[in-house]
Amino acid sequence: MKSMATMILSLLLSLPALAAQADIDIQEVTSPGGITAWLVEEPSIPFVALEIRFRGGASLDLPGKRGATNLMVGLLEEGAGDLDARGFAEAGESIAASFGYGAYDDAISVSAKFLTETQDEAMTLLHDSLIAPRFDEDAIERVRAQVISGLKSDATDPDAIVSKVFDQVLFGDHPYGSSYQGTLETVAGLTREDLQAAHRGAMAHDRIYVSAAGDISPEELSTLLDKLLGDLPATGLPMPADLDVTTTAGVTVVPFDTPQAVALFGQPGIALDDPDFFAAYVMNVVLGGGGFEARLMHEVREKRGLTYGVYSYLSTKDHTEVIAGRVASANNRVAEAISVIQDEWAKMAAEGVTQGELDQAKTYLTGAYPLRFDGNGPIADILVGMQMDDMPIDYVKTRNARVDAVTLDDVKQVAARLLDPEALRFVVVGQPEGLEATDEVVPGQ
Repeated sequence: MKSMATMILSLLLSLPALAAQADIDIQEVTSPGGITAWLVEEPSIPFVALEIRFRGGASLDLPGKRGATNLMVGLLEEGAGDLDARGFAEAGESIAASFGYGAYDDAISVSAKFLTETQDEAMTLLHDSLIAPRFDEDAIERVRAQVISGLKSDATDPDAIVSKVFDQVLFGDHPYGSSYQGTLETVAGLTREDLQAAHRGAMAHDRIYVSAAGDISPEELSTLLDKLLGDLPATGLPMPADLDVTTTAGVTVVPFDTPQAVALFGQPGIALDDPDFFAAYVMNVVLGGGGFEARLMHEVREKRGLTYGVYSYLSTKDHTEVIAGRVASANNRVAEAISVIQDEWAKMAAEGVTQGELDQAKTYLTGAYPLRFDGNGPIADILVGMQMDDMPIDYVKTRNARVDAVTLDDVKQVAARLLDPEALRFVVVGQPEGLEATDEVVPGQ
């Protein structure tokens, strides 16, 4: 039976948006212990969303221990302090607190949602999960089995296979070149001591980012920060090295028995702090990031019926960046889809975009932005992301003006600089017909 506290939290989460526009007041809070957080205070609803990030994430896995950070993070809510996994879950349920933990290439994410009246109890639970996870052997084996089951499923999934090979092709031996979930062999070999080492190396003071939104004052948040995070180690493992991605034009084929080939494509991208980034951002909306209005969608899907969906995106990782995209098509038509994408890539590089396309992209980007701020949780998530991306605290108020300031010449210049048809690499999983592969690989290589 759902507890009364859970019902209250569910009601609060379903309330109308805290902020329907990006015009929010962000305060910077620094605790006596030196931990900084960004806060949007909203006292009208007795509910708080807290977001914590630890930079580094799964890229900090030690040699031969790939998957350790991912498995460690999966165990943070499987028992902490005096509570085993069931006790921890029941304690959170009794006060309607919810905690979420995630591992990614560049970060560990921790999301907490709790009622103001049970804030102390919720923070005690969260503190224990971050500082004193138990890593009980039965919990380790249970979560390990879940990870291994996922890895076995991925081995027969064309989408997972193409992502794995694409990362290998673009990122090589860098941690980005292999799955943060590890392999069947590495995950099977991880010990409790490996997980404890991953915890010490990844969750430390020198890589913390925090944000909060909801019914909590700056003074309360300042005190909470030290109580919650003050016991973590001062420093963690060193960050991975930066990587200069280099690609050549061509097609890598992974033979796989599937009626529809899946392809990822990409080349070196542009850094988030590059002066031309906003122009590239707008350009990509026209190229493949603007849904049904984008050129790739129009040319590949609407005009020729080669796919249900095709898109492109700018990926800005902590240690490198790429511009990439995805398409899926029948084996006998994927070669044509790739040819059209190559043509549109070259056309955009040579000609840029039209004034109409630029205006439409700006309207799309500026109109959609305020819709992201639709509650405490999304706001806290945006705020912590801004800090990790080293954005100014007034970014939400200036972001649309930056988009509007992009000119036709800006886009033409960045398209010519960024898009290189001679560097556009495709990785295809399937049985593509009429497609000249420059090399072939099999999963696992």
